[in-house]
Amino acid sequence: MTTDAYFEELTGALRAAGVSEEQIDRTAAELRGHLAETGSAPEEEFGPAARFAARLGGLAPAPGEPDGAAEQWTWTADLFNDRRMLAVHGDQGWEVESLDALGRFVCRRAPGAALAWEYRREVITDRRRARVLDELEPEGWELCGEWLVYGYFKRPKAAITGPEGGLGALPARPHGWLFLSRRGKAVLAVWALAVLGCLAVALAGLGLPGYTIALLGLGYAIGMTYTARKETEKGRVHADRAAAGNDGP
Repeated sequence: MTTDAYFEELTGALRAAGVSEEQIDRTAAELRGHLAETGSAPEEEFGPAARFAARLGGLAPAPGEPDGAAEQWTWTADLFNDRRMLAVHGDQGWEVESLDALGRFVCRRAPGAALAWEYRREVITDRRRARVLDELEPEGWELCGEWLVYGYFKRPKAAITGPEGGLGALPARPHGWLFLSRRGKAVLAVWALAVLGCLAVALAGLGLPGYTIALLGLGYAIGMTYTARKETEKGRVHADRAAAGNDGP
């Protein structure tokens, strides 16, 4: 089967399953881009078109559209633990739709048609935003939320792994919603002790010095700036390595 014939069958099956034309076009473009990179045939890479379409049917309805059958879940993690937990929950079929005002991940999962998702976090300051988007969007990454200087990107694993990117039986929704790393718990404990200390000073009638609040805010700002700088340096190293690899023989 030729590539064009494969995609005609695939898009026809998706259309019959009720997937929107916008999603069909976007999915087909991502899959064709993947085939262009790998040089493989679509049936070898994704399996039979009809079966693959049944897996990709989990892309409908589009995010934001009503779906009474879909599960909804909101959770959060600290910056030391967010990528690990995104990987865990993405493998369980949870798709991040957005980040709310508190920095929590707002997710959905459609039982019986869920896909496995992969995620990545990048620093997207004003200077880096356009370059990061230009690098990631051709690879199928979609910006799904922003928090502070970070942007979170998602893409379905089916676009890379083929049929294995779909899920069968789904694990139950986690009972918790807060996932802290050891370092995150330590920072929270220090912050709580500092707040209790300030409160004790205030209750003792000595007043709550303004510089205490300023020091807490300054410490938080320094910590976030340092983390963002390390992420930026890591991104530059990765870009330099990629450029070096492209310049090689």
